[in-house]
Amino acid sequence: MTEMHAIVAPRGLPISHPGSLVDMTLPRPQLGPRDILVRVEAVSVNPVDVKRRASTTVPVVLGFDAAGTVEAIGEDVTHYAVGDEVYYAGAVNRPGSNAEFQAVDERIVGRKPSTLTFAEAAALPLTAITAWESLFERFRLTSESEGDLLVLAGAGGVGSILTQLAKKLTRVRVIATASRADSREYALAMGADLVVDHTGDLASAVLDVTPDGMDYIFSSHTKGSIEAFVKIAKPFGAITAIDGHPDLPLEKLQQKSVTWHWEWMFTRPVSQTPDMGEQRALLNRVAELVDAGTLVTTLQTTLTGFTAENLREAHRLVETGRTVGKVVVTR
Repeated sequence: MTEMHAIVAPRGLPISHPGSLVDMTLPRPQLGPRDILVRVEAVSVNPVDVKRRASTTVPVVLGFDAAGTVEAIGEDVTHYAVGDEVYYAGAVNRPGSNAEFQAVDERIVGRKPSTLTFAEAAALPLTAITAWESLFERFRLTSESEGDLLVLAGAGGVGSILTQLAKKLTRVRVIATASRADSREYALAMGADLVVDHTGDLASAVLDVTPDGMDYIFSSHTKGSIEAFVKIAKPFGAITAIDGHPDLPLEKLQQKSVTWHWEWMFTRPVSQTPDMGEQRALLNRVAELVDAGTLVTTLQTTLTGFTAENLREAHRLVETGRTVGKVVVTR
């Protein structure tokens, strides 16, 4: 059987341990009818990669974001051909992108923006899907939508693309949170109208600039923030959270009739929903916006060389919680 190079997390270990991610040789994946086989050229590391690596009890190939070239196609594939350049975020219930080759369902794969390198493209899929679904499927914003949107961690991977989408495709005002000079500067460069510090009293910082409160709140740091949300959410406002925690006191939002949304970009591929193809359409739309100059890549740090050592460094950087934009490892 044909083999390939892969980078494996053998079990949950601290990233400082040299065995936390290791180079291995594995069989190439087999294709299902709707799968394409991608030769992976670049991957990015997200907080979900870090969490899975730290908690895994069995060997696993991690990685979601990827950009590469189609090497082979399944018998029922209709949207891609060998040689096509693609980008995607994969699925949490299948082997990941930290490998030379990956099998992925064509319905969740987009055509790589032609104006971007593989590294620049690999920075986008997971965060763009999360941001798009949050804005246009959870909040149901349109090109005519107005109001104030709070984006927690505006300089992070999701926050930096969500801010761009909100500013380019809606009429909302974006208030981002950031605590350091470099992250504040980056959030503003991504289009945020205002930036406030989230490390102190979040509610006071937000209400100082928007005394009437927020129509929409996007939260990637929900634990410990509900009390602030109660103060800053407008009556009948909406909150979308991407990080789940047990025992969140959501009942405190009841008196304002606030709508609470969960966003998990793996829902469609894991549940095999009838509209799985929406993710392909979404990624293709993002690619069009990038190629038109409307959106820019959120790549900020590139590590060259597809090795366990570089993946460990990428994980270490993301674990600090101080990265701006995205960290990518490329061949």
